[in-house]
Parts: sequence; C-alpha cells; structure tokens
Amino acid sequence: MKKFFKNIGPGPLVAAAFIGPGTVTVCTLAGVNFGYALLWAMVLSIFATVVLQEMAARLGIVSQKGLSEIIRAEIKNPAIRGFAIILILSAIVIGNAAYEAGNISGGALGMQTLFGNPILELGSLKLNIMSLTIGFFAFVLLFIGNYKVLEKVLVFLVLLMSLAFLTTAIITKPNLLEIAKSIIVPKFPEGSILTIIGLIGTTVVPYNLFLHASLAKTKWKNKSDLSFARKDTIMAVVLGGIVSMCIMISASSITNQEISNASDLAKGLEPLFGVNAKYFLSIGLFAAGITSAITAPLAAAFVACGCLGWSANLKSRKFRAVWMFILGLGVVFSTIGFKSIEIIKFAQVANGLLLPIIAGFLLWVMNKSSVLGSYKNSKLQNILGVVIQVINIFLGVKGILSVFKLI
Repeated sequence: MKKFFKNIGPGPLVAAAFIGPGTVTVCTLAGVNFGYALLWAMVLSIFATVVLQEMAARLGIVSQKGLSEIIRAEIKNPAIRGFAIILILSAIVIGNAAYEAGNISGGALGMQTLFGNPILELGSLKLNIMSLTIGFFAFVLLFIGNYKVLEKVLVFLVLLMSLAFLTTAIITKPNLLEIAKSIIVPKFPEGSILTIIGLIGTTVVPYNLFLHASLAKTKWKNKSDLSFARKDTIMAVVLGGIVSMCIMISASSITNQEISNASDLAKGLEPLFGVNAKYFLSIGLFAAGITSAITAPLAAAFVACGCLGWSANLKSRKFRAVWMFILGLGVVFSTIGFKSIEIIKFAQVANGLLLPIIAGFLLWVMNKSSVLGSYKNSKLQNILGVVIQVINIFLGVKGILSVFKLI
C-alpha cells in the first residue's frame, strides 16, 4: 500500500482539472434532462482522455520537456510556430483566466450551501467571503511551490470529491441494470447532441495535455517509470469518469423541478433523500471548484513558461507571476460577481480550435524517433489517436458554431 501511494503521480491532478464546476453543471443537466441515457458518452470521453493523457505523460517522461517546450523546438517554420504559440497562449492563459472565476464561484457555491453566504461590504462594493477564502487557499498552496505538497493536497481533495459524489449517487438508490444498459448501448434522445458534445468537451481538455506532460517530468525522471505513469493515468481518469457518472446518476433522480446547476441539484435532493444528500453534494462541488481553481493557474503557468522559453520551476518569479495573474483575475471576478460573457466566448472559440490542433501535434510528435526513440506510438495507439482526432475536429467545429449560435 505504501508503494502504491508513493507511485501516485499527476493523474489525480489531471482528474481534478477536468472535474470542475463546468463539468459538474454539464453532468447535472445531462442527468436531469436525459436520465441515464448519456452515460455511454462519458465512457467514450474517459477512453479518449486516457489515450491522449497517456501520450502526454510518456512524452514528458521520455523527453523531460513540457508540451509547449516541444512545440517551440519541433515546429521549425517561424510563421507556423508563431501562430501555434499565439493560439496556445490565447486559449490556455486567457481561457483559464476566464474559467477561473467559474472554478472559484463553483467552490464557493458548495461552501454557501453548507455555511450560508457571508458578504463583506466596502462602501458600494460587495465581496463574497467564500470566494476570497478559496482564492487564499489556492494562493498559499501554489506559493509554497512544492510538488509533493501540491500532489498530496490535491489527491486528498480528489478522494474527498469522489467519496462525496459516489455517496450522493448511492443515496438516490439508482437502478443498476438500467445504468449498465446505458453504459453499453449508445442512445441519442431528441435534443441531446449538444449535451453529448458538452460531456466529451469538458472531459477531453486541451490544457490537461500540457499540465500532464509538465507534471509527469517533474514526478518521474526515468523511462523505467513509464509503467507507473500509465497505471496512474488510467486509474485517475477512470476515477474522474466515475465521479462524473455519479453526478449524472444523482441528477437523474430529480423530476419536475427547475435545475440549472449543481447548487439547485443539492437543494432538489434534500426533500427526496434527506439533508445528507445535500451535504454530500455540496462537499463534492466545493472540492471540484477548489481543485480546478488550483490546477487552472498551474497549467497556464506551465504553458506560458514553455511557450516563452522561461524557466518552469514552481518557485521561479515568472512562473509565479503567471499563476498569480490568473488566480487574481479569477478571485476578483468571482468576488464581485462579474461575468464577462465575451471573454468566455473567446476562450471557448480558442479552445475549440486548440484541441484538434494540439491533439494533431501530439500525434505527430509521438511518432518522431528523434524525440521518443523506441518509446514512440505503436500502430494501435496511432489508430486510436486518429479516431479521437476525428472526434476532436467534430467537437471543435460544433463548439465554435454553437458559440456563434449557428447550431
């Protein structure tokens, strides 16, 4: 058991990153509107995520470089390299800044359900105490700049989140036979296409590919550790998928009620299944918000440093400056309740473009003997990667069209 915990790597951090308030909300709406019918889409998402994240971790360990560093080094054409770097910085740095307010607000919603909503009034300005508390906790943890401390705290929060959502799902007494059928047999209920895209899009996340490669090279230095990295990735992503499915299962038990987010779900579960269901769900939402509030600035810092050729040391000034900027914006926007729809729309478009481009680059570099030697992709890994890439392109186009209300 001691050896098992010693070899837990960045997998739980990757799971923590993709299960944020956005994922919780999408899974909630999927469960409320379509019951168990879309559980198969989450299984597909988990599979695609495992394949891509394993590639990112292997790349980080073998090359001992982050993904953005490799993009700088391997794209020789200055114009293409410049375009790639601008797109990556726009999608990851600006995108994570836009989503960070949502991460902090989601964690604050979980705390508010448990402890109420204290507000600090400074003249005409009203500040949300819960948002400030989460921001402060994230700041302290990132400022310590110790990977082992970061890993232990996030592993604890991911386990807390997993137990909270799993317990909530059990409390709702789900139909196990129906769940098994829905996992195996794909269904497309009327009006479900955008929700399916949302479920896949919130699980297969571009910034996680950068985060995983950077953290894997921090955790492991030897190629002999690849087997640990593979097990770590599979276990963490599958656990993250089970958490998402538990949210969908919990939400499917609610009928005849207006549910638009996880906070509504927590209130809706209380009269049906008792106060415990509300508390467990709120703890899960808090953990989901705070873990994403930590990993989003961390990923942005790794990406910015790799793209601009800066040191990616957790304690370097430039590295700290990037995550402080992202976290600071998130805290300010969340605390004062500011929602910039245009910035979020821009981030969605940039991410829609970025995912197929980065996944395509990852596939290309994973076949380069000059980078990976004998550790490059097998034929099976390439076939799986191409299938996932087709899905990524479809997702990207659909996501961009939906932002502009063309679908």
